[in-house]
Amino acid sequence: MPSISDKLKSLGVEVGTENLLPSTPRKSYSLETVLGGQTLQTRQGETFVVEERRITGSLHGQASLEINARLHALADWAGEAHIGELSAQDFAFLDTETTGLSGGAGTYAFLVGVGRFEAQDFHLAQFFLRDPGEEPAQLFALEEFLAPCQAIVTFNGKSFDLPLLKTRYIMQGWQAPFGDLAHLDLLQLARRLWRNRLPSRTLANLEAQILGTTRGQEDVPGWDIPRLYMQYLRDGDPEPLKNVFYHNAMDVISLAALMNHMANLLDDPIGVGGEHGVDLIALAELFESIGRLDTAIRLYIHGLDHDDAQAQRLPKHVLLRAIQRLALIYKRQENWQDAVGLWQQAARHGHLEAYLELAKCFEHRFNDYDEAIRWTQLALELVENPRLDFDASALNTYERRRWLDNLSHRLARLHRKANHSS
Repeated sequence: MPSISDKLKSLGVEVGTENLLPSTPRKSYSLETVLGGQTLQTRQGETFVVEERRITGSLHGQASLEINARLHALADWAGEAHIGELSAQDFAFLDTETTGLSGGAGTYAFLVGVGRFEAQDFHLAQFFLRDPGEEPAQLFALEEFLAPCQAIVTFNGKSFDLPLLKTRYIMQGWQAPFGDLAHLDLLQLARRLWRNRLPSRTLANLEAQILGTTRGQEDVPGWDIPRLYMQYLRDGDPEPLKNVFYHNAMDVISLAALMNHMANLLDDPIGVGGEHGVDLIALAELFESIGRLDTAIRLYIHGLDHDDAQAQRLPKHVLLRAIQRLALIYKRQENWQDAVGLWQQAARHGHLEAYLELAKCFEHRFNDYDEAIRWTQLALELVENPRLDFDASALNTYERRRWLDNLSHRLARLHRKANHSS
């Protein structure tokens, strides 16, 4: 009688263990192998760091990875006078990747990328939390890296990165290491410089539009980064983190290249920024705000000259704002001839304030009541019968009534003064 074993064999069932394939072992992940980093021993324990060095002066798009411009104008804008005396080696460029965007006490900076210039290299270090319990070592290593620096450069760091890191240091009972460092937030400067030309001033868009570089396909959108880290904590697979480290590295390297471009732009605004009239106007406003009026005047003039080139007409709101601000500088300097020329130019574009300034100027400065009456009457007619290409057409009912009352009162007074003087 056949045995059970024989019956199983006849059905094709393998009996015994000699022909079984070995079980597939669970995949072993190695951060060192996948990310190319190493474990760093600190006085607070172990942390993981990935390091990269690039040659100082190497190109990142059209910009060079160095600081080769005078920094005094940049220092004036930042309100940090001593920045003008710093060297490239004194700056640290920092960007964080976090577990969320709330920035509260429960948000970790699981990856802190920071770069600095050292001799002939740009040294990039990325300090990574393999586990939240390693945060003391990560923060200690970051503090040591920042120790030689006197200024820190971020992109939106005033609102997010530095407050978050300060919170993490406080949670450890420590003082944050950048409290005494000067701080340059390049997002704020980018908004000042390119608000008239670029609808988006994200770092990625500035890379493309200003630095002339684009990221590779391995980049990952910032909104997806917290999910990728949480996935790593669950399964231990660091492979998807390669894209996160790439994203962070590009942020830090672009920060350094962008600061160099901005520093050169502020050091030589006409030579570096002369391609776009709207950029020159933005630079003029910046230099005006820091009290460098001679430079501001030159930039306003160069920017307005672009409006004469038909291929680069300035947007009307930019043109009128530039004329208004430059005319106001001339008015304060009592340069009435150039101020009047600008107000007349603005009046041709239907700028009501320019009509009013002309009426005031001819009345009070030149005692020319007839000319003052003429400009007041022109303004009054414009408000009563606005044309679509004149800014009077945008007045609401209340504003139109206020203008009509003020202009009518001014006109009556001017007629009395003219009659009295004749």
